[in-house]
Amino acid sequence: MPDRATVTVAQYLTQLPADRRREVRRVRALIRRHLPAGYEEVVSKGMLVYQVPLARFADTYNGHPLWYVALASQKAYLSLHLMGVYGHRPLAERLTAGFRAAGKKLDMGKACIRFRTADDLALDVIGEIVGALAPDRWIAVANAARGR
Repeated sequence: MPDRATVTVAQYLTQLPADRRREVRRVRALIRRHLPAGYEEVVSKGMLVYQVPLARFADTYNGHPLWYVALASQKAYLSLHLMGVYGHRPLAERLTAGFRAAGKKLDMGKACIRFRTADDLALDVIGEIVGALAPDRWIAVANAARGR
């Protein structure tokens, strides 16, 4: 695999095993369909990341772009990181209710949903959550969480 710093999205997808690639592509398509304009898709830290470009918001706590969503193939599972649910309580509540209504088990840490296939996810609510915060709103939520 090429150096993580220079991996393109296409290279990232190509290096995945076929079964994982199929599931990541399904969730990636959902994210891209619902993602508000203004985010960029990159590969960072071994994940597909949807982030606010530094050109739009450079005043982050760590000097790196502000992540909004990330999708990764981990050793034992796939993971979907929805940072908005960690920083915005109404989205967290909507996510929990959406999984419950869909009859799906939500295997989640603070903002990381672990799953094996896209069918494990409540895809409608995932799309809703991804589409919920345009970059300017996400920046405001992130700033409020930092006490700004």
